[in-house]
Amino acid sequence: MFARAVPYEIVAIGTSAGGVKALITVLQALPADFPVPVVIVQHLDPRHDTVLAEILDRRSRLRVKLAEAGDVAEPGVAYLAPPDRHLLIAPGGGLDLSKSDKVRFVRPSADRLFESVAVAYGPAALVCVLTGTGRDGSTGARAVSSRGGTVIAEDPSTAEFKGMPQAAVNAVAVDLTLPLERIADALVALIEGTRSL
Repeated sequence: MFARAVPYEIVAIGTSAGGVKALITVLQALPADFPVPVVIVQHLDPRHDTVLAEILDRRSRLRVKLAEAGDVAEPGVAYLAPPDRHLLIAPGGGLDLSKSDKVRFVRPSADRLFESVAVAYGPAALVCVLTGTGRDGSTGARAVSSRGGTVIAEDPSTAEFKGMPQAAVNAVAVDLTLPLERIADALVALIEGTRSL
């Protein structure tokens, strides 16, 4: 066993283009008793309601739901940011939705989510940047790293769209860079303390 000074308390995932397939790959490989909450930003069309939470819920052993303001993040549940709302998390796991300005032309923004996770959880934060175009998530990944949290990036060389994971790799000393199929196992091992960085 590898003892970490601070156990992980949250997993945050940011993704965009190619993200639905990537999220299915990761979420369906996580156990139903995953011991921390998962919060997710997937860039969505702001003009339409989404059924993505229902799709992911059917394909996952975790419960997956659209995040609502006032939710308190619980272990074994994945919370998806709704279209056109930033998803933020506070100390203690309280969720908030914000209509504040877009970040790099997107709302929800992985940067905003990751920055809130960094402030709320510090070294207990574990964030993951998956496939996507653009640079969303890179500033937030830097915030998480600067507070002692852990950053995983999908390997840009094998990602369906390498923009977001490559931007994270360029912005911060990413702790792990892994092909998509190995990310869920790494999340479980890090949280269980059976893998070190």
